[in-house]
Amino acid sequence: MDVFYGGGLINQDFLCKFAEENRKELDTMKETLIQIPILIKQEKELTPEEARLLDEARRATYRSYSPYSHFSVGAAVELADGTIVTGSNQENAAYPSGLCAERTAVFYAGSRYPDTPIRRICIAARDTEGNPLLRPIAPCGACRQVLLETEQRAGSPIEVLLHGTEGIYCLRSIRDLLPLCFDESFL
Repeated sequence: MDVFYGGGLINQDFLCKFAEENRKELDTMKETLIQIPILIKQEKELTPEEARLLDEARRATYRSYSPYSHFSVGAAVELADGTIVTGSNQENAAYPSGLCAERTAVFYAGSRYPDTPIRRICIAARDTEGNPLLRPIAPCGACRQVLLETEQRAGSPIEVLLHGTEGIYCLRSIRDLLPLCFDESFL
């Protein structure tokens, strides 16, 4: 008998034989659950500092250069001294040459204010019709990795605000976005 499994057909006899041959490994496997605390706020519940950062991230979406995707992303980072630095996605016909809003803001902050850690980042986006997204926008994997290293280098967490009109996800640290992260401890 064949069984549909994970997008394909697998012979049931094969599964039984595989399970029997690998019983020792199967008996030692464990499953773990990783939970990430996310506080979901409405805009009126933001602190004045968070609201200011959100306004700056939304403004940055209008400085996006996104002629190919028409998907405009803005990021605003607040430094430990209260300075706000923004960035927007910058596309290029050679797609890998473009840069996301988060990295644009973080790299600019790092080059302009190298000794001032980032306290928090807010990310906002508009869809192809120019409307704010309903669901909170999250950074891509490359941005998460860069943000994680920025956080680790500073030795203090970077709070994260992910804007969506249905709610704003608030996370305590970049590490919450990348719980199984690759960092210098592997090198």
